[in-house]
Amino acid sequence: MADIPLAPVERIIRRAGGGVRVSEDATRELRDFLEEMAEQISERAAKLAKHAGRKTVNAEDIKLARK
Repeated sequence: MADIPLAPVERIIRRAGGGVRVSEDATRELRDFLEEMAEQISERAAKLAKHAGRKTVNAEDIKLARK
C-alpha cells in the first residue's frame, strides 16, 4: 500500500505544468517513483546516522544521502 496520497502528487504536477490536466495513471506513476526515491534516500540517511553513532536521522543525513 502506498504511503503518499494521490491528491498532493496531482497538485504538484498541475502546479508545475501550469494547470494541465493529469491522468490518474500519471499521478500514480509519479507517486510510486517518489516513494521509491524516498525509501532509497532514507536507507542511506539511516546508514549515515548509524555511522555517526546516532539512532536519530537528522536533516544533514538526508541532505548528504541525496547526493
